[in-house]
Parts: sequence; structure tokens; C-alpha cells
Amino acid sequence: MTEPPAAAKLSEIVPSALHGERVDRVVAMLTGMARSEVAAMVKAGAVRVGGQKVSTRSLRLTEGDRLEVTVSEPAAPSRLEPDAAVDVALVHEDAQVIVVDKAAGVVVHPGSGHGRGTLVQGLLARFPDLAQSGAGEPDRPGIVHRLDKGTSGLLVVARTEDAYHSLVDQLKNRSVDRRYLCLVWGHLSSPDGLVDAPVGRASTDPTRMAVSARGRPARTRYHVLERRTDPDVTLLECRLETGRTHQVRVHLASIGHPVVGDARYGGSRSSLVIGRPFLHAHRLGFAHPADGERVSFSSPLPSELEALLAPR
Repeated sequence: MTEPPAAAKLSEIVPSALHGERVDRVVAMLTGMARSEVAAMVKAGAVRVGGQKVSTRSLRLTEGDRLEVTVSEPAAPSRLEPDAAVDVALVHEDAQVIVVDKAAGVVVHPGSGHGRGTLVQGLLARFPDLAQSGAGEPDRPGIVHRLDKGTSGLLVVARTEDAYHSLVDQLKNRSVDRRYLCLVWGHLSSPDGLVDAPVGRASTDPTRMAVSARGRPARTRYHVLERRTDPDVTLLECRLETGRTHQVRVHLASIGHPVVGDARYGGSRSSLVIGRPFLHAHRLGFAHPADGERVSFSSPLPSELEALLAPR
């Protein structure tokens, strides 16, 4: 599920899977907040069930209840305070764009439950001009696309308003080349394929994404690079034609080949243990906003993923 924006109002119908659950636990799942933060929200009257303010966080929810949550916006200085401690591995920088190699475990921008220690705050420490660039939203300056917290790899950041609009248009036109290396369970029957299936919020669990007729169009192409046995896994290169939340992970799980290490979508197994999804954005290409010339960048697999492929 995409994290809600600051000052967002969430409204969900409680599915059968969450019938009988405590309201504070469900709100924590929806927002990514700690239970202590949710308790403060309940006390402040920011949580409603059936239109009525919730007075106790231990309230048990019933299937079909409408749960409404108002997520307050953290103070701007806290959200945008530069943080030099955040690792920002630069691949390229010029007057228009910055290309970074994001480490797994780093959240891209501040949001509910992630007020500090994000890539944006690390970028602000290196490039203070981003804060006044006018590129994108004030709480996520320069950000035109994201990578999941557990995903590593290449990300382009706009340094100017013109660069931002150019990159956003390229993403909409599907002319940005975004490719991922991923290891999946099992052997795919075809060396090349396309998963063309809409992705949206799962009806049984609002904290997950799923292939859904109610979702937005999503297309992922894949190419088999290597098949391995003991255990049976396949190394793929996946190319995004769209950029939905958790798209690669959801699409591959939907065809029976979840990403190794992806506990959220069925990829965590004892025969091959890794502390993160084996998913790395290894290639990125786009038309440079300054002159329209195509530029491309690559990133090698991080050591923890490379080690998983080493002969045993």
C-alpha cells in the first residue's frame, strides 16, 4: 500500500480479514505509525468508526465498519531537516538532475511513520538548493519516482522545476527506461514474458497491493538471465512500463514466482534466507532535461545480493 500523504484523510471499509481486530492495530497497519502514536491520535479524536469518534483504542472492529483516520502533518522543520548521516551514494550530478544509488532499508521521503532519516533529508544535506528549487512537492523536493524501502538501486532526482516537469512527463509517456534485477522462486516456462494486469489495494488487506480489476493499469516485462537449481530459482531482468506501488513484486507473485526474500508477497522461505527482497534497480535511462539527449546509468548488485548468487 502507498503510504498516505501528510494531513491525509483515510477512509476504509473493514474487510472480513480484519473483523474483530483492535482499532489501534488496524490504524497502525494502515499508516505505518507506532501504536503509541495511534493512541495519541485516538485521544485527539482523529479516528472515527461509523462516523463516531473512537474513545478507546481497544475497540474491536466489525466487518463492514467504515474506519476514518485523519493523519496530522508533522511540523515542516522536522520533516525537512537535512540529515548528513543518511548515506547518499551519488552516481551522477549536474545542474538539472541528480542520480543516486539508494541503499536497501532507506525510505525515499518523509511520510507517516518516517519523519526522519530519509533519502530526501540526506539529499538536502548535500544539496541545500533542493529546498528552494520548486521541483515537486514541498515535503519531497525533486522526487519524481520512488523505490520501496527494501529495494536498492538507481533513482533520478530533479534539481529544477523544469527538470521535474520534464521527468514527470517522460514517466507518463513511458519513455524512462527502468530495469530491475530480481531473483524469483521457481523456473519460468518462457525466457521472455509480459505481465499485463492492473494493480490496486488488496480487498482483504488494505496494507497490501494485489492484482485487481479495480486497480490501475500495470505492465511488467521480464527476461530470464539464469536458471538455478537447489533451490529452484531464476534470475530475471524486469522492465517497468508503468510504475505502480510494489508493481514488480505483485506481478511476479501473481504468476507464481514471488521475489526471493519478499516476506510480504510470499517470497520468504527457509531454503534461501535473505533479510530483504532480492530486487535491485540496476539500469536507468531518460532524456536529459537540459538538451533531450538520452543518458543511461547502471548499478552493480549490492554485496548482500551478489553473495547470494555466489557458488556454494
